[in-house]
Formats: sequence, structure tokens, C-alpha cells
Amino acid sequence: MTVEEIRGDSENFPVGMRVLAVDDDPICLKLLDTLLRKCQYHVTTTSQARMALKMLRENKERFDLVISDVHMPDMDGFKLLELVGLEMDLPVIMLSANSDPKLVMKGVTHGACDYLVKPVRIEELRNIWQHVIRRKKFDGKNQNKSGDQVKTHQASREGHGLH
Repeated sequence: MTVEEIRGDSENFPVGMRVLAVDDDPICLKLLDTLLRKCQYHVTTTSQARMALKMLRENKERFDLVISDVHMPDMDGFKLLELVGLEMDLPVIMLSANSDPKLVMKGVTHGACDYLVKPVRIEELRNIWQHVIRRKKFDGKNQNKSGDQVKTHQASREGHGLH
């Protein structure tokens, strides 16, 4: 289900939301997969951040949201967060056993829409769909705002005020 379909079929959303889950710990990844499926999300898993990035680059329309562990051997989760933020418009949730406030703030300041502490609970995962909706609403507002800024800039350059 794409985000565009959400608007037309809102009564069924978030059923079918497409999540890419990334964690190098096979037990945590299996638990995450099981919990996400119980929430009726479509889940794709990988234990490697580089593979996740490859999957996203090949077909970013396949996913609505990414959940990534922070500490992984092949690529730091924050690096994955940065690259996803630069290359595609997908919300990313960071995941870690470390609840250090500095680490949480690093995730949020680098663009994560949420930071979940392991072990993750199903109650937390039931609400992650809201990040997809917020991202789309925020993007729509930003596009309108940037258009308004251009009009304001043009009017002030021409010596006219906007009334």
C-alpha cells in the first residue's frame, strides 16, 4: 500500500504499511519481524545496513518506513539514516538497546522520526504508521510554504508588498 493509496482507503490503513527492518542481531530482527506482522504491516528484513540501502536505492517506492538498529558492523545506523534522508523521502525510526539521552538526541537531530529502545513492545510498533502520515502532511505544507516564500521574495524584489 502506498501512501497515496492511504488517502483513498483510510479505513484500512495502517494495515499493509510496508516496513523495512534492519538489525544485525538475528534474534532481535526475528522478534521485530513477528511484532510488525502482528500489527498487520508488510515487513522486509535484512541484517545488513548496506543491503538495506541497496534495496532502498533500487526501489524506494517499495517501502513506507525504515526501522534501523543503531549499532551494526557494516554501516552505522546513523550513516544509514543520513543517506536515506539525503536520497529519499522516507521516515526512519532508530532502534537500540542503549537508552543514553545523548544517543537518542543524536538520532533525532540527524533526522530520525522516533527512537525506540530494545526490547521493543508491540504497543510502540502499533503507532509507527503515524510517522508516515506526518511526513506526507509535513511535506505538503513545506511545498506550499516554499511557494509562498518565492512569492514573498519576488514581491519584495519588485518593490510590492503582499497584502
